[in-house]
Amino acid sequence: MQPLLDLRSLWLLLLSLFLLLFEVARAGRPVVSCPAACLCASNILSCSKQQLPNIPHSLPSYTAHLDLSHNNLSRLRAEWTPTPLTHLHSLLLSHNHLNFISSEAFSPVPNLRYLDLSSNQLRTLDEFLFSELQALEVLLLYNNHIVAVDRYAFDEMAQLQKLYLSQNQISRFPLELVKEGAKLPKLTLLDLSSNKLKDLPLTDLQKLPAWIKNGLYLHNNPLQCNCELYQLFSHWQYRQLSSVMDFQEDLYCMRSKKLHNVFNLSFLNCSEYKESAWEAHLGDTLTIKCDTKQQGMTKVWMTPSNERVLDEMANGTVTVSKDGNLHFQQVQVEDGGVYTCYAMGETFNETLSVELKVYNFTLHGHHDTLNTAYTTLVGCILSVVLVLIYLYLTPCRCWCRGVEKPSSHQGDSLSSSMLSTTPNHDPMGGGDKDDGFDRRVAFLEPAGPGQGQNGKLKPGNTLPVPEATGKGQRRMSDPESVSSVFSDTPIVV
Repeated sequence: MQPLLDLRSLWLLLLSLFLLLFEVARAGRPVVSCPAACLCASNILSCSKQQLPNIPHSLPSYTAHLDLSHNNLSRLRAEWTPTPLTHLHSLLLSHNHLNFISSEAFSPVPNLRYLDLSSNQLRTLDEFLFSELQALEVLLLYNNHIVAVDRYAFDEMAQLQKLYLSQNQISRFPLELVKEGAKLPKLTLLDLSSNKLKDLPLTDLQKLPAWIKNGLYLHNNPLQCNCELYQLFSHWQYRQLSSVMDFQEDLYCMRSKKLHNVFNLSFLNCSEYKESAWEAHLGDTLTIKCDTKQQGMTKVWMTPSNERVLDEMANGTVTVSKDGNLHFQQVQVEDGGVYTCYAMGETFNETLSVELKVYNFTLHGHHDTLNTAYTTLVGCILSVVLVLIYLYLTPCRCWCRGVEKPSSHQGDSLSSSMLSTTPNHDPMGGGDKDDGFDRRVAFLEPAGPGQGQNGKLKPGNTLPVPEATGKGQRRMSDPESVSSVFSDTPIVV
C-alpha cells in the first residue's frame, strides 16, 4: 500500500512541474528576478540615479511601476523592452538626455496611464507619437526644448486628462487640443505656461466651457497687450478660475518691449468687464448652459420666482435637459429674469446666476410681411417723396398748354407788372412827374369766371381792368407767364 502512495505523490509532483514549465513557455521567456541596477518592491521597480546609458533588458513582466529617471538615456527605441509590459501603468523617464522617441516605442506598454518625459532634450513632437497610449491619463513634457507640436501628435488619446507642456519654446497655441468636440474630450488641464506664445485665439478661448478654462494655464508668456486680452482674463477672474487666481502676478503681456500685468492696462483705456445677459425674442428657442468649473456635477435650476425647474413643466416653456442645461421652447416675455443654477460636486459646490432678457417682438417674421420698424421707415420715406412732388413739380408746364388767343389788351406782361417798381406810362393818361411816386399795392384775388385751378387764368380770359382814377391808366399784363401765378411779390401800381 505504501508504494502506491509514493507513486501517486510522484505523479502529482511531475504534473506540477509540467504545469509550471508550461506557464513559463507560454510567457515566452524564463522567470527573471529583479535587475541588478534596480530596487524592487513587489511590482515596483526603481532604477533611478544609476547613470544607466540603456534600459535594463531583464524587466519582470509583472512590473506595474518603473522608475528610470535621473539617468543617461538618450534614445527610446521600439525594442527597449523585448517583452510586453502589459501590467505597467506608470513609467518615469524624467531628467535624462532623451532627444529621440520612436513612434513604436510605446507599443509594449498599451495600458500605461502615467508617463513622465519631463526635463529632457526633446525638440519636436511628431504625428501619432503617442497614438499607442490610448489609456494614458497624465503626460508630463515640461522643461524640454519643444519648438513644434504636430497637430496629430496626440491623436487617439481619448483618456488623456492632464497635459503639461510648460517651460518649452512653443509659439503656436494648439487650439485643436481644447476646442469643443476635439480629440481630447476628457482633458481638464493644459499647462502652456512659460513658453513663447504671443498671440492667442481669444474668440475661441472665450467660447470654451469653464471646466476647460479652469485648467488652461497661460502665465509667463510674452502675450501682446490689448483690450480683448484684458477682457478675457477679467472674465476668468470674475469666474474665479484657478488658471488665473493661482498665478495673477505672473499673467503679463508685452507693450513696446515692456512687461505689464494683464490686470493693469490703464494706458489702453479698456472698459471694465461686465457679465452680459442672454437675449431672446418672442418665440425663440434657447438653451442656457450651467457653465460649471467641474464636469459631472449635479445641477438644479431655480426660476426668477424661486421655483425649481423640473424636467417637464405644465406650460412646456422651460425644461432642464439631462445634461443640466436650461432649455426654452417658444420664449415668452414672462420668461425673462434671473435664473440660478446650483451645482453640487464631489469636491465643491458652485452657484451660478444667469439673466435672461426677452424682447416683446419677434426677430424673424413671415416672409410676406415686413418688420414694424421697417414698415414705419418706408412709410416716412414715401410721405416725404410725395410732399416734395407736390411742392416742386408743377401740374402743367408751359409747353403742355394749348395755344391761347392773343389778349385784346396790349402792354407789359403780368410778370413785369408784379416785379417792377416803376409804373407803366400810358401816353393817353398824361400827368406830371410826381404822379409816379403815388404808388399803391394790389394783390391778385380769384374773381370772375376767368379764374382757373391754382390761381391760373383759363385760356382766352384776362384779368379785370380797374377803372382810371385820374392817374395814368394801367393795363393789366397778358397772363401768358406762369411764374406770375406763383410769385409772392406784391403788384405796385
